[in-house]
This record gives sequence, structure tokens and C-alpha cells, in this order.
Amino acid sequence: MQTSSALKQFAGQKYLNLETYRRNGNGVRTPVWFVEHEDKLYVRTGAKSGKAKRLRNFSQVRVAPCKVQGEVIGTWVKGNAHPVDAKTADWVNRLFSQKYGLQKVFFDVLGFLQKFETATYEITLEDRETPSESGAS
Repeated sequence: MQTSSALKQFAGQKYLNLETYRRNGNGVRTPVWFVEHEDKLYVRTGAKSGKAKRLRNFSQVRVAPCKVQGEVIGTWVKGNAHPVDAKTADWVNRLFSQKYGLQKVFFDVLGFLQKFETATYEITLEDRETPSESGAS
């Protein structure tokens, strides 16, 4: 599967299931909002969240389109996630606002009130898909 064809399954989707890895190698799957731009996926999370901690330790991830509760509706694809700089994070934040509209405004207000710090990651997909699986690992 070529990277661009791997990305096609995310078109029109609101959520992706992001699998990050603990130090012991166990995967942790979490449904998250995302945006796609120029063959890359972008996700945001709390800077102090478990996802951010796992991504600091291991950049390798797997992603698949999913429903809001995390039910996978596509094919798992391996990738690598890296934090972006502040300028890119601002630009990605605007893309999130365009895609998620009032939902994003609501979460931004809550985040502001709670002084919630975010981290933004760019995910570059590998050229191969991984076997489909059901259930979390």
C-alpha cells in the first residue's frame, strides 16, 4: 500500500485510532481528532498526557480510521510521530478549527479555563499496511 493510498481511508473521517507504545512494548489505543495535509496526519493532545509521554519515548505509532468510541473502520498503518514547532502547531490548530468548528471552540474554551497545554504531532505513514486486528492490545 502506497502512502497516498493509505491516506485515502482517512478522507472524510473525524477520528483516527492512535496506537502508541509503553516502555514494555504494549500498545495503547486512543481515538483522537486529526487533520491531514500533504501526505501527513496531524494530531493534538495534552502536553502532559500519557500519549505525549509515550510519543516522547517511542515515535513509532499505528493509526486507523475509527468511530468516536475507537471502533476501527479501516486498516492499521504504521507511522512515525514527531512534535512540530510552534509555528506549525499554530497552523495545525487553525486546520483543526476549520474541520471541527464549534466542537473545537468548546474544547478550546475549556482548555483555556483549565490552562491546558497542548502538544501537536506530525505523523508520517510508512508504505505498508499492518494486519487488521480487533480489540486493544
